[in-house]
Amino acid sequence: QVQLVESGGGLVQAGASLRLSCAESGDAFTNYAMGWFRQAPGKEREFVAAISKSGTSTYYTDSVKGRFTISRDNAKNTVSLQMKSLTPEDTAVYYCAADHTGDLTDFVFWGQGTQVTVSS
Repeated sequence: QVQLVESGGGLVQAGASLRLSCAESGDAFTNYAMGWFRQAPGKEREFVAAISKSGTSTYYTDSVKGRFTISRDNAKNTVSLQMKSLTPEDTAVYYCAADHTGDLTDFVFWGQGTQVTVSS
């Protein structure tokens, strides 16, 4: 069973940077495309970013393009989300997820989430 454990959340001021990490265990990491999602209070969970199994392709929602960078280290079984120029609108619980199909349509494994709070 795949397990995903996020870390790196916290409380920061607007304009600050934060780096989230997600460690995978339980299966070969390269079997999965990886994604980050977030859910703000009172809102539905939304896609933030994703990266292909090899790491050669990345995808972002429009609101984070140019500010967030997703990367993966297949040797360490980790995926990271570097976040810059944070705004209060980025406040949410951030979830790491794994997609076995690789086409970013079937994220079946999820972490427990890590809280990111951006103060104005």
